[in-house]
Amino acid sequence: MKIRDLAALAALSLLPAFACHAQTADITQQLDGFDAYMAKVLKDWNAPGIGVGIVVGDKLVFAKGYGYRDYEKKLPFTPATVCPIASNTKLFTAIAAGMLVDEGKLTWDKPVRESVPTTHFYNDQLDNSVTLRDMLSHRTGITRHDTIWYKSDFTRKELFDRLKYLEPEQPLRQTFLYNNLMFAGVGYMIELQSGKPWEQFVRERILTPLEMKSTGYTIAELESSPEHGVGFTEKRDSFDLYHIPYYADIAGVAPCGAIVSNINDLSHWLIALMNEGKYNGKSVLPDDVLKETLQPSIGLPNTAAEQRGYWEALNAAYGMGRQTTVYRGHLMTMHGGDLPGFHSQISFLPKEHIGVIVFVIGDHTAPLYNVVTYNVYERLLGLDQTPWSQRRLDIRLKDKEAGKQARAKVGEDRVPGTKPSHPLADYTGDYENPAYGVMKIGLKDNQLQFDFHKIRMPVTHFHYDRFDTADDEQDGQWSLNFRTNPQGDIDQVVTSLDEAEAAFTRKPEKLDPTLLTRLAGSYATPDGGTVQVTYQETTGLALVPPGSTPFPLKQVKALQFRTPQFSDMILEFVLENGQVKALKQKDPGGEYTLPRK
Repeated sequence: MKIRDLAALAALSLLPAFACHAQTADITQQLDGFDAYMAKVLKDWNAPGIGVGIVVGDKLVFAKGYGYRDYEKKLPFTPATVCPIASNTKLFTAIAAGMLVDEGKLTWDKPVRESVPTTHFYNDQLDNSVTLRDMLSHRTGITRHDTIWYKSDFTRKELFDRLKYLEPEQPLRQTFLYNNLMFAGVGYMIELQSGKPWEQFVRERILTPLEMKSTGYTIAELESSPEHGVGFTEKRDSFDLYHIPYYADIAGVAPCGAIVSNINDLSHWLIALMNEGKYNGKSVLPDDVLKETLQPSIGLPNTAAEQRGYWEALNAAYGMGRQTTVYRGHLMTMHGGDLPGFHSQISFLPKEHIGVIVFVIGDHTAPLYNVVTYNVYERLLGLDQTPWSQRRLDIRLKDKEAGKQARAKVGEDRVPGTKPSHPLADYTGDYENPAYGVMKIGLKDNQLQFDFHKIRMPVTHFHYDRFDTADDEQDGQWSLNFRTNPQGDIDQVVTSLDEAEAAFTRKPEKLDPTLLTRLAGSYATPDGGTVQVTYQETTGLALVPPGSTPFPLKQVKALQFRTPQFSDMILEFVLENGQVKALKQKDPGGEYTLPRK
């Protein structure tokens, strides 16, 4: 009897009979030819290794590896192979947050600041509106800004505090914009409201009750496993496979993607998700929370259908930490996970009680977690098989060739015969963006050096004040465009990050607070008036003209400052023998001296 027939019987009987029958069904028969299919997929895609697990009802009924968990050593991929699950971590975080909702420590649909007053977004409107559901469903209108956390040492709190610098791209709740930082923020809220770090909370409330003994949060835990995956991927301009390092700088954003696990452990997780939160007869995950995470929060466009004519998966929506779609008439919930070298998908059909776990090693093979997942469901449901592998392989090979041709044209827009506007030493220094952190520009052997979040590469003059790095296989190419201020100093570097340009401003030499205190005082204007300079430890120096509100002073370099309103006006304090003598105002109209009173 085919599984789709069993599903129909279950619906008629109004009992969960399907799960019971399916556990004893001949899965081997349903998967006849699957091994040959996977062998062809591995060959066609040049894939290092793939793992597949199938849960039916409350049992792991199929678990098998194909290819290698370590391509170089030819170690086989097995159901015990531990790999990063990346963004499949997100549902763990959403459910953990839901547990605190049940305890009254968080709420789904009230502004998060009501529960966690230290939360700050870009403006008052967002502060007074953004909810936990907004953060967990990627509908804040704030785009991903992944370069803030990628390869950085920012703590979870530091990332949480940076949310206030992220300007929204779209109105709240109007557009799906994937954002890992929001999940990191929710992870920090879980710590604040529970008194336990996210890792401890998730382990105590989810991993331990589900007996997920091989599951952890760090690359160190992964490598300590007797069987662990090793990252290999394909070179851009050839089909050679090469080893890539683990992505280990995940602690700050752990709630969005740090968990490492295997098929055996994840089957426990999937069983609980598919069975109202129950595992081994015990309720582990609150059923009301599972239902909330499954509810559609924001719709996703039917891009594949409209652009390519792939109509099998339609009307996708994102809930909280997972999305739903209708796959050939069957409701499916799933989530993908992607980190360098490792890709995964965990999915199930709520009505039919069938779940699939897929691990894929290799960045070039990432689409296979969809390809394999869809193929398994089609086999188990008795549907004709869609040629997903051929479809996606054609796209992959075309993109690979297009990328190769594009890189061959690098530099064609270069303007010949130009040179930097300043000596190279003038470009060196620390440049800071309030959200992204510090970019360091150094000088070695008469060549500028780029250092940002552990990405370190030399930069070469391209034209005018633009300098480029080489195009690295893993870290890509960085183009740095230096800007001068009206005084002719190099004071900014602009580069494209994520979905927009980001400007990094040169950090001036830090002044001793005691000196800043001494700069405060009264200064005489040429017409006999007085202006005040004030200093507060929290806000710094400010200029207070008579009868006016204060203008904050921002240090440019040394004792030179400017107001936010005028970049072409410099206010410079004059020191003689350690005494503050005057304040000079320099602008295009001339120079004025205001003696200290």
